[in-house]
Amino acid sequence: MIDLSHAFWLALLQGLTEFLPISSSGHLILVPNVLGWPDQGLLFDVAVHIGTLLAVVIYLRRDLGLIIRGLIGFIRRGDKNESAHLGLLVALASLPVLVTGLWIDSEISSKLRQPLVIGMSTIVFGIALWLADFYGSKCRKIENFGWRDALIIGIAQALALIPGTSRAGITITAGLMIGAERQASARFSFLMSIPVILAAGMQQGLELRMIQADVYWPAFLVGVTVSAISAWLVIKLFMRWIERSGMLPFVLYRMILGVCILVWFY
Repeated sequence: MIDLSHAFWLALLQGLTEFLPISSSGHLILVPNVLGWPDQGLLFDVAVHIGTLLAVVIYLRRDLGLIIRGLIGFIRRGDKNESAHLGLLVALASLPVLVTGLWIDSEISSKLRQPLVIGMSTIVFGIALWLADFYGSKCRKIENFGWRDALIIGIAQALALIPGTSRAGITITAGLMIGAERQASARFSFLMSIPVILAAGMQQGLELRMIQADVYWPAFLVGVTVSAISAWLVIKLFMRWIERSGMLPFVLYRMILGVCILVWFY
């Protein structure tokens, strides 16, 4: 059973790192090991997935409303406006990681969750983020994305199955590589996160149902609430900040985090 104070800090950590290009898995393996905390358990993972999903849905509620109405019109009458087009692009971009995730079993996943893999991925994909931000044209808006762009970003998202990559980081990197604006890359990344987080939460929920785990409601509610509030604030501030500051601060942070992981464990 997870301690309530641990639940608070880990949920805060998850909320702060889930949507930033800095690798939430890197933080969640480093902090408990440094502090000597036990594994938080599957139930807590479900709680923070619910929290971060709520955060991004609330932040993008207007976009999601337009996308849903657009897709309904497309299905019923064949109307294809910008919102329907964006919804179809998000669906296409989500397919590679969902399909790839089905192929990776728990044994392979546990082998990848090694400090060496996480540390190296944090550094390598941090460098990739810097290169994409430095050399990308940053002139394309999300309305200009096409099927090829969605597929490129979607294939990149599948790389986030490697711990330390950062789902937000690799999708924003891919967006910058195809010449998208920073905000367009981030917005599309956040939209793509919704089906992925939903699928991950459902899978973990089914696993919990199979093992019939007892629910420690105080820790569960702390996990949902703290991760939701912190993730929503991070998304809001990140979208305001990136056009002025770029990705270099996050790249430097990734370098430091990756080195800390490698030094601590090796």
